[in-house]
Amino acid sequence: MHSGGHETHPSTDAHSSHDHGHHEPPKATWGVAASATLHCLTGCAIGEVLGMVIATALGWHDLPSILLAVALAFVFGYALTLRGLFRAGLKWRTALRLALAADTLSILVMEIVDNGIMLIIPGAMDAGLASFLFWGALAFSLLVAFLVTTPINKWIIGRGKGHAVIHAYHH
Repeated sequence: MHSGGHETHPSTDAHSSHDHGHHEPPKATWGVAASATLHCLTGCAIGEVLGMVIATALGWHDLPSILLAVALAFVFGYALTLRGLFRAGLKWRTALRLALAADTLSILVMEIVDNGIMLIIPGAMDAGLASFLFWGALAFSLLVAFLVTTPINKWIIGRGKGHAVIHAYHH
């Protein structure tokens, strides 16, 4: 009930919960890192599987199959993050900037690891969608990607980056 001359500080206005400069980042625990990595893995797995299904149906070879799977992994990884940010009321440009900051390194590492493993397992890329070799190799590659990416995400979150940047918008 102040009158005249009093300026409202930005941290006290109605949008202060979205002022990412004033939030304490989450603690960089293994649980927080695993949760962030699992979120990333979900988008990557959706993109990987969809990309491999499309590429196999079209009879594509390894390189175009991998390029499509990686592109779709990034699309779905970012889309999952954007969904939460849009629900939190953020505008498109802000949400996209935050999603790129939060997920890019995690998705990149995950894609390098899981596609590298798929390429080094003999016959995995050519096994076909009805093959246990293909699905077993893909599951194994995603598990290894999760295990490699989790400590990286823990380190990133501990520095206030990656999923730490969007943590405040999930509450």
